[in-house]
Amino acid sequence: MSVALNSIDELADNFELLGDWESRFGYLIDLGKELPPMDVADQSEANRVHGCQAQVWMKLLPEAAGRITIVADSDAFIVKGLIAVLLTIYSGKTAKEILDIDGQAQLDRLQLAAHLSPTRKNGLFAMVQRVRELAQAIEVEATE
Repeated sequence: MSVALNSIDELADNFELLGDWESRFGYLIDLGKELPPMDVADQSEANRVHGCQAQVWMKLLPEAAGRITIVADSDAFIVKGLIAVLLTIYSGKTAKEILDIDGQAQLDRLQLAAHLSPTRKNGLFAMVQRVRELAQAIEVEATE
């Protein structure tokens, strides 16, 4: 079964339908299992997201028309699911659009932070911060 998502609205609707958090975490794990694996060569220190309990690597790839594809991976299934959520929020947008998104507000819609352990919550916000830092670097590069 494909659980690919088109929007944060769709994800929020799916969470609502699932109801309990055990089902929602199962869904997150399923989302993570569908993430394409990141090339091993890209799982480097330069792409590592610091502040996560699990190993997480992330890079942003500029595409046509200023759009950005986010490529990320982790060694933990639940974290891969959280990455899938972030990709739903941010991937396919321009650097400016990424910087204009209130990631905290989008994640609050899912009530994730309230149900994650403190270390997972810190890791999630570290990933959001990393997306923003990388988008900012692309935005600055584009204006030079």
